[in-house]
Amino acid sequence: MKSIKDFMLLIGRMSLLFLIGVLVLGCRQHTFRADISFVPEPGDLLFQDSDCGPLCDAIEKVTTGYQGSNFSHVGIAAEGSNGSLVVIEAVSSGVEVTPLRTFLSRSLDTKGRPKVVVGRLKKAYHHLIDPAIEQAFVLEGKPYDKVFAINNEAYYCSELVYEVFRRANENGPVFTLQPMTFKEHDTGETLPVWDEYFSVLGASIPEGRPGINPGGISRSPALTIIYTYGNPGRSLQSKRQEPLGPKVAAGL
Repeated sequence: MKSIKDFMLLIGRMSLLFLIGVLVLGCRQHTFRADISFVPEPGDLLFQDSDCGPLCDAIEKVTTGYQGSNFSHVGIAAEGSNGSLVVIEAVSSGVEVTPLRTFLSRSLDTKGRPKVVVGRLKKAYHHLIDPAIEQAFVLEGKPYDKVFAINNEAYYCSELVYEVFRRANENGPVFTLQPMTFKEHDTGETLPVWDEYFSVLGASIPEGRPGINPGGISRSPALTIIYTYGNPGRSLQSKRQEPLGPKVAAGL
């Protein structure tokens, strides 16, 4: 009886080890699928097609990105305090530092790939990368610029990129401000979502005022688009760790 009991215990232990092995391998397989297929360098700009709702859709309707891509958000890749890659970005809660994996996982295409395109500064601007990143970290915690105004100590996503590289370049802009529009290209009418957005803020729509957007930056001659994770600008599935709402609607 003892030998049978010992045998059954042995079988049980082997089954448990097998189960643990299956679980571990399964986790590894899942992690591998979720691994970052391309690792940006500090200073790279990450352009994102964010599925955050009507505001992101409105941003994409009034701006044009690289090769027609729909971009509603942009952040700057940097090395974090622990050596890991992060993205410095302006979101509705202010200028924040976000883990790269979190940034990439916000909005995925139907194949589970990040709807993110990577732009890299051309060689003539490489000397600006380190000071620009330093400036971006200095601005961490600054408020989000809800009214899209330049020079008000608050920042929307593309304004953050514009400002830190301007400061790094001794106040010489690397990216160009253009008159903003909140009107749909086809109709010339202001999109209703913008009427509602600025009405809630009690502010007038800054039509024609200087501004900048992710799409415009992605087409800058100062940049080269070097990598596309997934397919932006299509009817795609969004997967995210937390509801974004207007958090990354700061495209302009």
